[in-house]
Amino acid sequence: MNKLEIRQKAMALKRYQPYLAMIFIQILYAGMALFSKASISNGMNPYVFVVYRQAFATLALAPFAIFLESNKTTSLSFLLLVKIFFISLLGITLSLDLCYVSISYISATFAAAGTNMIPVITFILAICFRMESICYKQSHGIAKIIGSVVCVAGALIYAFVNGPPLYPESHKQVHYLTSNGTSKGEWIKGSLIMLLANTMWSLWLILQGPIMKQYPAKIRLTTLQCLFSCIQSAIWAISVKRDIAAWKLGFNFNLLSVAYCGVLVAGLSYWLRAWVIEIKGPVFTAMFTPLSLIVTAVFSSIFWKETPHLGSVCGAILLVMGLYGVLWGKQKEAECNKKTSDQCKEEINSI
Repeated sequence: MNKLEIRQKAMALKRYQPYLAMIFIQILYAGMALFSKASISNGMNPYVFVVYRQAFATLALAPFAIFLESNKTTSLSFLLLVKIFFISLLGITLSLDLCYVSISYISATFAAAGTNMIPVITFILAICFRMESICYKQSHGIAKIIGSVVCVAGALIYAFVNGPPLYPESHKQVHYLTSNGTSKGEWIKGSLIMLLANTMWSLWLILQGPIMKQYPAKIRLTTLQCLFSCIQSAIWAISVKRDIAAWKLGFNFNLLSVAYCGVLVAGLSYWLRAWVIEIKGPVFTAMFTPLSLIVTAVFSSIFWKETPHLGSVCGAILLVMGLYGVLWGKQKEAECNKKTSDQCKEEINSI
């Protein structure tokens, strides 16, 4: 293998790095849904869970922020610090607290299904903030619209259309939407809370791009957001849950859950997501959300014996189709923009 082939393979690998990073992030998020649901179902307070999770994330990221980015001289003004504080409050603290409260009422699989509204919410917010545009007359614009609609349709079918079970013996099992023993009213309440949490998360994705232009030190930025979120969550948890017993954390499954969600999800995945947003934009990162649903469903059927139904399988297929439709539209849009830019450069050079 010559140097040219090695260079070409390295360039090809670099091109697919954002895709691989987002797939890895969604696998981590699937694990988060399962671990979180198990801990909260076992009696751990959701607000306390968020505090410990963000504390673990801050402690895990702090050494990397200090040593790996020590050579970066990015200044941190008071105004920028206030911006990061409020972005952490809206996009992380409120989103996580609402998300874990909703998990108290709904199953892990349905929680993962609900997050598939994030691409559409992010897409709408990006249009409102003029960070995304839609060209109705071009194929890539139509693909983005249709892909988003198909993603939402797949999520709704997965969540609300049960259908016959894939295995005859699974008739004896309980429907996964009510496997946590909650009533229909509580399930609707949990779904609405999850929708609000996803809206806050979509807003966080939108705001990451502008804030990184002002403060490009991604690990430091992620560490600061986790620290602020930990402080905000602690204040909220203390005001809501004053029972000291709820704060006890022993060497058990709850410790494993908060460590996993803190170090891997809130720490590593936040940093990876910020890196991908800087390269590909917020809508690109949001479009990978459906993958966590599929992974969560697979692991739930293995470990929690949740029954796969025909409706959920059809919904998952639509999710994947919608995902690749939007990604195709994004790729074609980038190619068109590149061609337009190259043509403009050629015209300038000819003059």
